[in-house]
Order: sequence, then C-alpha cells, then structure tokens
Amino acid sequence: MTKRGWALFGAMCVIWGIPYLLIKVAVDVLNPATLVLLRTGVGALILVPLAQSRGYLRPLMTRWKIVLLYTLVEVAVPWLLLSDAETRLSSSLTGLLVAAVPLVGLVISRMVGGGEHFGLRRVLGLLAGIIGVSILLGFDVRAGDVRAVLEVAVVTVGYAVGPILIARQLRDLPSMGVIAASLGITALIYLPLGLTHFPVVAPPFKVLLAVAVLAVVCTALAFVLFFALVAETGPYRSTVITYVNPAVAVLLGVALLGEPFTLATALGFALILSGSILATARAPRPSEDTVAPA
Repeated sequence: MTKRGWALFGAMCVIWGIPYLLIKVAVDVLNPATLVLLRTGVGALILVPLAQSRGYLRPLMTRWKIVLLYTLVEVAVPWLLLSDAETRLSSSLTGLLVAAVPLVGLVISRMVGGGEHFGLRRVLGLLAGIIGVSILLGFDVRAGDVRAVLEVAVVTVGYAVGPILIARQLRDLPSMGVIAASLGITALIYLPLGLTHFPVVAPPFKVLLAVAVLAVVCTALAFVLFFALVAETGPYRSTVITYVNPAVAVLLGVALLGEPFTLATALGFALILSGSILATARAPRPSEDTVAPA
C-alpha cells in the first residue's frame, strides 16, 4: 500500500472508531431518528454548498437510482439501526459486532461475481469470524438484546455493500457529490420524524459536542477520506479499517463509559480480527497454496 493509502487507512481507523462512543452518549438523550437527522443535516450543510459550487451534483442525476440505493444501504438505514441498537448494547460490543464487515463483504463479493477465490485460508478465516461473533453473542448479549443484534447485523450487511457500490457503480462520479447527496437525502428522509422527537429541553453540552463531532469529523470529513481510501485500495480491502475500529471503540467505551471488558470479549474480538485478516488477505500466486481456476 502507498504512503497515501496508509495515511488514509490510519485516519479512518480512528475517525470511524469513535462514533460508537459518541452515539452512545447522544442516544441517552436524543431519539435515534433525531440523532440521524442532526448528524446528516449538519454534514449536508457543510458539503452540499461545496459540491454544488464545484459542479459535483449535476453528474449524479443520470444515476440517481444508484445514488439513492447507496444512500439507503450505507447511511439512511444503518445509521438509524446503529443508533437504536446502542440504546440497548454497549458501544464496545456494537463496534465488535460491526467488525464482521470484511467477512460479510467477502461473501457478498463472491455472490455477485467479485472474482474472489475461496481457498482454504479464506474458508478458515470465515469460520474463525463466525465463531468469534458467536462467542460475543453467547456471552455478552442478553436475551432482551436480540433485536439490537439483528439491527447490527443489517448494519454490517449495509456497510459491506456500500464499498462494492462505490467501486462498481459510483467510482467515476465526484465523491464529494455522492457524499453530499447521500447526507442531504438522508436528512430529508428523517426530517419529519427527527423534528417530531426533538427534545423540549436543550440537551447537555456533552451531547451537543458528541453530535457536532459526529457530523463534522465522523461524517463530512470521514466520507471524503473513505471514498479516497476505496479508490486507493479497492472496495474489499478498504473495509479492513474495521479491524481497528472495534479496538478504538472498546478502548473508549471501557475508559470513558466504564463498559465491561470480559474474557469472552477479548476472545471474540481476537477470532473476528484473525478471521478477517485470513479471509481478506491478498490471494497467493497459483504456485503457492491455491489452484488457479480453469
């Protein structure tokens, strides 16, 4: 990977590791729909004028259906479900479950003809990841959290599909235009519900700060960097940031929110991490441990 790729990778590992903490802080006061509205609305206010002034929105009109689909699978649906899930799950556990994104992305890429060969190493990686998620669910999730786990599962699928859409359908479009449009569309979708559930009393300063950082750093800036990362490393390996994101989420959750860190948490994360590395590692040459397809 190039120096630019490593720089983008490092930035995204941190920037998308902290939203789990910020979401947890915000949903203690804000309705999930209101949080999504504020996060995307502020982000759109920053990026839409910039994209419009540079002519980045007009090229999107010919492929508005794909832009809308990307918006739904990467932003509109996942962010609501993620926020709602964190009303019942800890920020650290949520981040760990989302770590399965590379595994899901590999399976989806295979299903849609991504040309990814399933050798023994990748099969073992998938199995390790599944076992890791099972350990987390078996030891760290209460029966009442099943709905939240299902919500995170949908989020994981959406986060895996998003980079594939970027690479296959949106790569030649201005990235800032796609991001700005996605944030604007999502804000409009949640405008009625978000305003209806807006708190009567002004939220505490820490909640306002959490929303501001989510909107400016973890949304507007993060998506610009993420599109650059996908262009630099490809759609599947760009999701490898989820190897590090959960570690950041766990450290922040334990240190700042006092969330528990159990042996099952450590073992589950280790298996998901190792499984993702095995499953998404660059395939060896045919002369090594795989056979080239006929």
